[in-house]
Amino acid sequence: MIRGLLSHASRRLAIQDAPAGLIARRGINASCSAWARKMPDRPQLVDEDEFTEAFLKGSGPGGQKINKTSSAVQLKHIPTGIVLKVQATRSRTQNRKIARQMLAERVEEIQKGKESRVAVVGETKKKRKSSAVKKSKRKYRLLEEAKAQKDAGYAAGEENGEQ
Repeated sequence: MIRGLLSHASRRLAIQDAPAGLIARRGINASCSAWARKMPDRPQLVDEDEFTEAFLKGSGPGGQKINKTSSAVQLKHIPTGIVLKVQATRSRTQNRKIARQMLAERVEEIQKGKESRVAVVGETKKKRKSSAVKKSKRKYRLLEEAKAQKDAGYAAGEENGEQ
């Protein structure tokens, strides 16, 4: 038992002293932060004097409660004319927080374009999904080929009189 603990401790020390590239190649840490692309920082919230805020009654499913309370938040960004209505939760304060964050993201996307955080995150998700689709297609193509070879083997065996 002590011997196992010592070997684990010595391995951990060796990992700490080894260069990052060596560790990743050995498969100890496949998601090394050295290769990860840094995402842009989250946008700063928009100043209070740049938008108007109104609280509205919600719509949609939810029954009498949602029809009676004014928990939905509508923000209008005066310089750009962007209007957002957020009704994500039952809480007015949470909806305000979500709406302000969404407004900041939309304004940043208009100002920075492809360098905005929303655009970078969207592009990253698109690449991951594309990679997953390719991997899935490759997997099923290999399965189909294996099945075809197996069926061809059975057909050849039947022709030779084997069963």
